[in-house]
Order: sequence, then C-alpha cells, then structure tokens
Amino acid sequence: MDLARQKFSRLMEEQEKLQKHGVCIRVLGDLHLLPLDLQELIAQAVQATKNYNKCFLNVCFAYTSRHEISNAVREMAWGVEQGLLDPSDISESLLDKCLYTNRSPYPDILIRTSGEVRLSDFLLWQTSHSCLVFQPVLWPEYTFWNLFEAILQFQMNHSVLQKARDMYAEERKRQQLERDQATVTKQLRQEGLQASGDAQLQRTCLHKLSARREERVQGFLQALELKRADCLARLGTASA
Repeated sequence: MDLARQKFSRLMEEQEKLQKHGVCIRVLGDLHLLPLDLQELIAQAVQATKNYNKCFLNVCFAYTSRHEISNAVREMAWGVEQGLLDPSDISESLLDKCLYTNRSPYPDILIRTSGEVRLSDFLLWQTSHSCLVFQPVLWPEYTFWNLFEAILQFQMNHSVLQKARDMYAEERKRQQLERDQATVTKQLRQEGLQASGDAQLQRTCLHKLSARREERVQGFLQALELKRADCLARLGTASA
C-alpha cells in the first residue's frame, strides 16, 4: 500500500506533464477494499485527469475479473430495479458496457511474465479473443526483444483471432435478432395478427423494438456513468 501511495502522490505532483501529454488515468477495481486515504488519493488522480484524451493509463488495483463481472451483473439488476431497463434488455453486449473497462477496447495482446501459465483472475472476459503470451522472463528484466517476440506471436495469430472475433460478433447479432423476432411474433399474435403474413409489418415492429431498447440502454448507461462519477467524487472529498 505504501508503494501505491507513493506512486499516486507522484502522479498528483506531475499534473503539468499529464496535462501536456493528455494522459487520462483510470483505476479499475473495487476501490472500497482500499484504505480511505488511498481511496481519496486515487479518486483525486482520476478526477484530475478525466477530461484528457490523448492516451489512457488503465491501472488494475484491488481487481479480480470475477468481481468485475459480478459487479456488472449487479449494475444491470440495479437498472431493472430502477425501471431504466426491461429484463429482456439484459445481454452480453450490455454486460460489456457495464465492465470497468467499458471505455477501453479489448486488449489485442496479454503478456504474462515470470513463467506462470495462467491468467490469475485477470481480464478473463476481455481476453477471450486476445493473443495470450506467456514468457519466462521476470518483469524487471523485460526487454525490447521480449516485446518483439510477443508482437510476432500476435502477428502470426492475428488472422485467426480476427476471424474468431468476427464470428462471435455475428453470432451475437443472430441471437439478438432471433430473440427480437420471437418477441414481435408473440406481440402480434396477442393482437390477433399473423407476423408471417406481413413482412413489412414485422420489419416495422422489429425496428421499433430495437429503437426502444437502444433508448432504454442509453438512458441506463448515462445513469450508470453518473452514479459511478458521483461515487468517485465522494471518495475524492472524503476527508474534506
């Protein structure tokens, strides 16, 4: 914890450099597990750089992937309880947007040093289609050539990974379309209409269904962002 205090204190002392280079600091994890003074220090660093957008430094601290995923599920449940979402709005795509990493692209490469061949509960959801590189070298001894090897492995596997990502994205779309079609068919039958007999009617209903869901999801995500920002602001002024 002392090392974390030193590092975040130093970041606060180098505000001019952070502003010059547009560095946005994001700390991902369950900050409530940390001592109060460290929570406040982290919140201040995040708040001070939140509007910078040239480059982003994501720091996973007090973090496990299982907690991140379960927290995302709780956030969606909160959205349903608040009336912001319908239960049918819950999907993998929405869970993506509720993760701590929702404002960052998924990693292309994950490098694990020290010879350990496991992820240790780190970014399990986000690395499902990433290139995983396990290297025996210790992190303090990591060199350009080790990085070169990792990038080479990524390049060799890029086409396979990209194909898997594309197939996964298409499967998500297909499943969502099937759910929407089933919902529309049920609604039309309840109204005494036959969806199969009027393709234009079905397309219109599908479009309306999708538009209403997107409106609810965007409203929920805005509320969630405000909720998280408010929590961070309270941490940053805890001792004020």
